[in-house]
Amino acid sequence: MVAPIPPIPPLPLTPAPGRMNVDFEQRVDFARLRGYRLARAMAALEASDLGALLVFDNNNIRYLTGVAIGEWTRDKLCRYALYTRTGELFLWDFGSAAVHHRMYCPWLKPEHCIASYTTMRGATAPEANLPQRAVTEIKDLLAETGVAGLPVGVDFAEISTLFELQRQGVEVRDGQQVMLDARQLKSADEITLLSTAAAMVDGVYQEITDALKPGVRENEIVALANKRLYEMGSDDVESINAVSGERCNPHPHNFSDRMIRPGEQAFFDIMHSFNGYRTCYYRTFSVGSSSQAQRDAYARASEWMQAALDAIKPGVSTDGDREGHGLRGGDLLPGGRRGVRRPARGRGGGGGRRSPDHHQVPLRRTVRHQPVLTCEAPWTRQPLLACTGP
Repeated sequence: MVAPIPPIPPLPLTPAPGRMNVDFEQRVDFARLRGYRLARAMAALEASDLGALLVFDNNNIRYLTGVAIGEWTRDKLCRYALYTRTGELFLWDFGSAAVHHRMYCPWLKPEHCIASYTTMRGATAPEANLPQRAVTEIKDLLAETGVAGLPVGVDFAEISTLFELQRQGVEVRDGQQVMLDARQLKSADEITLLSTAAAMVDGVYQEITDALKPGVRENEIVALANKRLYEMGSDDVESINAVSGERCNPHPHNFSDRMIRPGEQAFFDIMHSFNGYRTCYYRTFSVGSSSQAQRDAYARASEWMQAALDAIKPGVSTDGDREGHGLRGGDLLPGGRRGVRRPARGRGGGGGRRSPDHHQVPLRRTVRHQPVLTCEAPWTRQPLLACTGP
């Protein structure tokens, strides 16, 4: 007789498996991921009065279509996607990229991968009338898909495109918040990609620890981190802040060629993407030695972050005045240090560094099932990942 099978252990909340898909383990299921994201976007659309979403933000385009091209496009506003409440999805991209998508993205209808009309933020003269041609094509598709006359949610766009939408009678509404509502709750696949992105940064910080010594320059650490992240499979190292010594206060949010000296603090913030899921993950180091004041500050900030992590659970709000249950930043800090700008905060994590829902206490938001939040504290600026479990 076969012995009873013992209970299966629960899966980890924030797994970080290998970065390849394999046949012997279930890791990230990208088809399931794309389906989940479209379902979330459709639910957000149906909860609104919009007929369609028209998105120009690369992060929103990738969320809807599962398609990405180079980082160089991020500030060009040369790509856009349309998702209608009747379930039709269109992507406008660079002509050759659109052909590539028809070949290699079978989840998109080939005829819905279209070469875009764009001025690339002024690279093409107004006389070319590209915004007019783009909006005319969009309006035709709105009519063909049964949502003509309904408001269209736009995340952001070139001013010329926005004006042309209005000139042609398209009622423009805020589509950014609809997308944020869709992206707020993370699937298991999204959480795996986020935790993998964070695990890659863990490895880079070990290499920074090994390399950090008096005489090394901030830019050398930035070069080391970029090289290692791309070797590990990052698809975009967006930025790395490296700040040391007297440059630490006030924080300049950049890096320089400054040489790091003995006994100084050095702060790093690594922003990169793994399959579209991004980190904003920082650490503060003492180089060679640390003072008692530095150690005391580090311990206090760690206590604050742990208090925030302990408080995060479904149903609590970021407003401590609502029903007496909340994550008020000032309440987490001894003495209620509300005079410090952003003394402690929690924010969403996902396809954008402040995505999908940038919670800065005390916003009136309720923590829901399975978002991903990061918590920050002053001084050490060390974020910790929090994920509400199933």
